[in-house]
Amino acid sequence: MGREEDYRIEPAADLYEAFLSGADLTDANLIGADLRGADLTRADLTRANLNGANLAGADLSDADLRRADLGRANLHGANLVNANLERANLERANLERANLNVANLDGANLTNADLGDAALFHAHLVSAHLVNANLVNANLVDAQLIYANLTGANLTGANLHGATLINANLTGATLINADLRHANLVDANLTGAIRKRTKMRGASLTGATMPDGTVHK
Repeated sequence: MGREEDYRIEPAADLYEAFLSGADLTDANLIGADLRGADLTRADLTRANLNGANLAGADLSDADLRRADLGRANLHGANLVNANLERANLERANLERANLNVANLDGANLTNADLGDAALFHAHLVSAHLVNANLVNANLVDAQLIYANLTGANLTGANLHGATLINANLTGATLINADLRHANLVDANLTGAIRKRTKMRGASLTGATMPDGTVHK
């Protein structure tokens, strides 16, 4: 691998396996760039435009991606442990099998994103938009989903043990085989949610609107 300064940072750039650890890429235009396997640990990508970029297998641990545009980006298998993705755009992004443990996704737009088999242990998703997102078999243990919008999300087989979903919107969500044991669903909206074999022992449901429209007391 070359050094950071050996690479041209521009739209559609070939940055395959580039070493960009700690690089200042604030406001960078990397639309459609090939960043597969790149080392972007601790890089500053604040407000960077990575729309449609290929970041499959890239290491973005501890990276700053606040307000970055990752719409339709390929982040399959990427390492985003402890990354800051606050208010980032990840609409229709491929995050399948990505590691987002302890990542900050507060206010992020994950509408129609693919998070199948993703690791989101203790991730922060406060007020995140996860409308129609694929979260099949995702690990959301102890995740913070306060005020998150999960309307129509597919949470089949997802592990939400101990997750905080206060005031979360789960209208029409699929919760088949989901684990919600000891989750906090106070004042959550579960109207029309599909619950089959859903584990909910020990869950807090005070004020929650249940799938049939009744309010849990």
